[in-house]
Amino acid sequence: MLKAILGVILGYILMTVIVFGCFTAAWFILGADGSFKPGVWDASTTWLIMSFVVGFVAAAVGGMVCAAVAGKGSTAPMVFAGVVLVLGYVMAIPAMGKERNTGPRPAEITMTEAMTSAQQPTIAYLLNPLIGAVGVAAGASLRRR
Repeated sequence: MLKAILGVILGYILMTVIVFGCFTAAWFILGADGSFKPGVWDASTTWLIMSFVVGFVAAAVGGMVCAAVAGKGSTAPMVFAGVVLVLGYVMAIPAMGKERNTGPRPAEITMTEAMTSAQQPTIAYLLNPLIGAVGVAAGASLRRR
């Protein structure tokens, strides 16, 4: 049981570190103009696609680690997938409800400003947790083979 809990915790930590690292790198590569649509706070198509890919890959790596730590036959990866799904929607609800920033986006912004003011379409908030849960299950499945 302890190995299963440790597997979920380590998988989640690793997933978070990968996502944060990839998004930070993407911000420095794309900058504000590549991360947002011109002049507004809406995430660009490039950013949205990248977020789906990064989310899936990070979740798959987390799922692999969870499966490896928890051991063969453990249900920990499925619990982990459920945690990713539930926490993803719990975090998405306030983000979907926040007031949209309709003002113009300055040309130069910091990464912190981008993180706090960025706006994604509702479908992105709904898909990200699902993509993460599927990624965890896929990664755990790969580890078990």
